[in-house]
Amino acid sequence: MPTHEIHAAHKLNDEIHFQIQRDLSAFGRNVSYEVNDSDVVLSGVVGSYYHKQMAQESLRRIEGLSRIDNRIQVVIR
Repeated sequence: MPTHEIHAAHKLNDEIHFQIQRDLSAFGRNVSYEVNDSDVVLSGVVGSYYHKQMAQESLRRIEGLSRIDNRIQVVIR
């Protein structure tokens, strides 16, 4: 992988991490992610469909992100 692609992948990963950490109080502490190239997979458990959607929407504004696979489960207590 060329150096500029590695740098772009790290930058994308850092931006996703920042967005999730920034909004973590809204999602709960059970949301994780995995970055593959320009795609991200969200997983974990939240307490409402609203929080599931917000976790996904918070990442949409990230430049360079191609696809969000939202596998977050909703467990209503």
